[in-house]
Amino acid sequence: MSGLIIDSEACVGCGRCVRACASGGIVVEGERPNRYAHVTDGCILCGGCVDACPVNAISIERDEAAGAVDLDAYRDIWVFVQTDEHDVVAPVAYELMGKGRELADARGCRLVALVGMGPEGSLGDLEHLVCAGADEVLVCRDERLRQNDAEVYARLICDLVAERKPEAILYGATAFGRELAPGVAVRLRTGLTADCTVLSMDTETGLLQQTRPAFGGNLMATIICPNHRPQMATVRPGIFKAPDFDYSRSGTITQVLLAEDAKARVEISIPAEEWGQQASIADAERLVVVGRGIGSKKNLPLMRKLAEALGAELGCTRPVVEAGWLEYRHQIGQTGVSVSPKLLVSIGVSGAIQHLAGIGGAECIIAINEDPDAPIFGAAQYKVVGDAVEVVEELLAQLER
Repeated sequence: MSGLIIDSEACVGCGRCVRACASGGIVVEGERPNRYAHVTDGCILCGGCVDACPVNAISIERDEAAGAVDLDAYRDIWVFVQTDEHDVVAPVAYELMGKGRELADARGCRLVALVGMGPEGSLGDLEHLVCAGADEVLVCRDERLRQNDAEVYARLICDLVAERKPEAILYGATAFGRELAPGVAVRLRTGLTADCTVLSMDTETGLLQQTRPAFGGNLMATIICPNHRPQMATVRPGIFKAPDFDYSRSGTITQVLLAEDAKARVEISIPAEEWGQQASIADAERLVVVGRGIGSKKNLPLMRKLAEALGAELGCTRPVVEAGWLEYRHQIGQTGVSVSPKLLVSIGVSGAIQHLAGIGGAECIIAINEDPDAPIFGAAQYKVVGDAVEVVEELLAQLER
């Protein structure tokens, strides 16, 4: 059986292993000369304590057979459905439902949505998940799930995985999803692929083909998890399109329970309205996106004026953020947010591959750039070659008529 092995005779009780452990997996107890390290249930076999031990008293014993998984016991595609403090489903959840339905149909299995919410959460609202493609909705209503606490949600997911054995789980790559999914992967000792842009299913093997940009976006890597289950992936908001609701679909809503001993170790006492959070540009239907080609920061008010005239949000490229012209929350691309607006007006953006990876979901792109060979024109439906400021001024003049 795999585990952490401590040689009590060699251990000197120095405590360096405790300081190196990030999961509370080891403690030092007792009085000298019987003071030495002990393993706790928090150990995840990361090896940090092994490297920290100055007397080589700690080792990891790994039993390959113990890690063997009966792959045939796992079935169904799950989507983790994130909700906010008002129990409203995040838009990315519906996007994943559409892709999940496609994968489940290819695999010939069910699509299951997993939702956590406060005790007053309405079950009626979850019927939309059935309309979006779910065959079953697992819902846990508990006061401890009112806040998005990764430890509590990880406990819920891991307990359900042990009981129901899903073949794959999809998460939205939101701030919470990026915190939650790795914790679940560690606890279940399975793989996780982050920020996928393409997902497909090998119908014969059941392997989820998880494709994401690699090496700065210069190539696409397809990753599989052949030996462990469930297969897990995160997907950025805006990568996939939300499906149209099919109100004729039928499905089941099953209430599940959170373990009594599951509890949060951190309490958030600041009201949400005081966090200074603002709407994400990932949800915008219209966007004006600016690059360094607008010339300087002094031209931003003109760009904002165009955005206001179009009823659009303002986005930008990474160089604009690095130059200090706009805040990071405006950044679009591989290292920012992915968007799928109905209209995107790109101004002074060259079109680096990292940026193009974030706007692939846009329905209509109008590109303005003075370089006729700019890569952005390859992604645009409408192309304007000219000075960014002059073209925007003319656009505003036309809109104000």
